[in-house]
Amino acid sequence: MNRRLFVVLAAGLALAGMPALAKKAPPAPVVPQMSAVVDPDPAHDPQNVLVLDLSNGGRVLIRLMPKWAPAHVERVRTLAGEGFYNGLTFHRVIDGFMAQTGDPTGTGEGGSKLPDLKAEFNPMPHVRGSVSMARTAEPDSANSQFFIVFYPRFALDRKYTVFGRVIAGMDVVDTIARGEPPANTTKIIQASLATENKPRPVIAAPVPMLLAPGTAPAAAPAN
Repeated sequence: MNRRLFVVLAAGLALAGMPALAKKAPPAPVVPQMSAVVDPDPAHDPQNVLVLDLSNGGRVLIRLMPKWAPAHVERVRTLAGEGFYNGLTFHRVIDGFMAQTGDPTGTGEGGSKLPDLKAEFNPMPHVRGSVSMARTAEPDSANSQFFIVFYPRFALDRKYTVFGRVIAGMDVVDTIARGEPPANTTKIIQASLATENKPRPVIAAPVPMLLAPGTAPAAAPAN
């Protein structure tokens, strides 16, 4: 109500022998509480469990959280269903920080053909095992790349969209090769949803290179 009109109305009520009505403050908006607790059982709500089979022979299960970031979860589910992540590398892996993947070019500059996402920054903390979307300096630039946090990085909170958390296989994440990019990259052999119930892919052991008798392996040039 306009303040001037309210004052005039109150004066009119007083002249009529009626008490003036106090202006009531509008009720505070109801803000839904967002829990940081995730269900660790992959049998529950399996359509929101992302399964990553890696080239290091391990399997990682990620609980996707639509309540935290619905559009980001839907994007990852869509790309995984299309096989987009199959064969992609962890192209940026910083010890004590995080492992990043989801770029078909392996340079950190690529993404899917789908449009970039609007930011869904939320209060979920970047704790060990958190899965968050990578982006450029622009808030609304996340597309397909995501990273898994090794150790807490609370400075990223509310600046990057957390959309899930590792519920099994964090020890496998710990063995992802380090580097920017790593010399021998770890790949996502297969990304799927738990509802698909896909078996682990068979990963062939590396075949040793056979040398002719009396031949020494090639050496790196001396400095």
